Amino acid sequence: MGIARKILLVVLDGVSDRPLDDKTPLQMANKPNLDSIARLGINGIMDPVAPGIRTGSDVAHLALLGYDPYKVYNGRGPLEAAGVGIQLKKGDIAFRCNFATMKDGIIVDRRAGRMRDNSELAKAIQEGVKLDAELIFKRSTGHRAAMVLRGKGLSSNVTSSDPKHEGEPVKSVHAIGPESERTANILNEFIKQSENILENHPINTERKRSGKPPANTILIRGAGTVQKIETFPERYGLKGAVIAATGLIIGIGIRYGLDYIETEGATGGVDSNISAKVKNAINALNDHDFVLLNIKGADESGHDGRIEEKTQFISKIDKAFEPIVGLEDTLVVVTADHSTPIAVRDHSADPVPVMIKGSGIRVDNVRTYDEISAATGGLNRICSMDLMPILMDLIDNTKKFGA
Repeated sequence: MGIARKILLVVLDGVSDRPLDDKTPLQMANKPNLDSIARLGINGIMDPVAPGIRTGSDVAHLALLGYDPYKVYNGRGPLEAAGVGIQLKKGDIAFRCNFATMKDGIIVDRRAGRMRDNSELAKAIQEGVKLDAELIFKRSTGHRAAMVLRGKGLSSNVTSSDPKHEGEPVKSVHAIGPESERTANILNEFIKQSENILENHPINTERKRSGKPPANTILIRGAGTVQKIETFPERYGLKGAVIAATGLIIGIGIRYGLDYIETEGATGGVDSNISAKVKNAINALNDHDFVLLNIKGADESGHDGRIEEKTQFISKIDKAFEPIVGLEDTLVVVTADHSTPIAVRDHSADPVPVMIKGSGIRVDNVRTYDEISAATGGLNRICSMDLMPILMDLIDNTKKFGA
């Protein structure tokens, strides 16, 4: 067999878990195709960033792409903004936002019932809010949105307005240093004007009439200043693509020089058309050296504490993966960006299972894809930032260290 020249990196967002009734969702799910990849490849477990570190999906994906988050990460806002199609400029201040439900100043639902379409609300805010800075506000997937402030004298050194938990009041934005007082004032004015617009918007009137939580406030967090970065093609000399349903992962791809390939019917974070995403990923390998395929649904089930839903979604993923098993001339890599345990309902620092199938692989004795079996595999325990150097060596695209 020759050397594989291409890489398909499949990230099953949040799929890794902890045992419930002695088994994880991966162990309980029916997944013959994922298990086939495990049998044909080398397996291991992988710490997102480093042992004991709980990571967000943003930081985790940067590490998977081989970037040190401690050096390059400067907030989620610029990534979210790029993901919704905002053309960023150096010096822009970007934020990630949630449409949320507030009652008497208290947050009762941080995701406004996980609403799936906020486009009309986002449009009303963009058209109606007037600030002492240029405002760009665009919808993202689900209850999410992204915002950019553009102008002189702005700073990302501000606090979040998100209390992070239901049952707590919306926070005012505060300056972290004197240079950011103007920005904090602008953001608080933005929240005030947005709430006035949202309160009487026809969509919220209808949501209240039908018993759904209204999206009547905006939570702002993830502030970051847009900076120049080293792109993926510059770092590795590879032409890459990203296929994803969420604005964040799309934004990471775009910011780091990957071509975004849209999949009809597979946006909004719920991955309603996994088969189409898989087909697009395989087709993208015809003219790309590297493809990042992110599948989101298991993470949402973990956050919501729904074990049956998470287990069933894994089986749904597996059915769509049959074409991946037989891929030739390609390293197939399947992993998670982080664990989202049902019992925690949030990200944890637990290592995730990782497997690599392709030419030149030292096939181990692992027979199923899950957190426990993977720990006995030939990759042993690695960190996310180790993955790209391993893959680059396997496709013979690395330089010798020393004579």
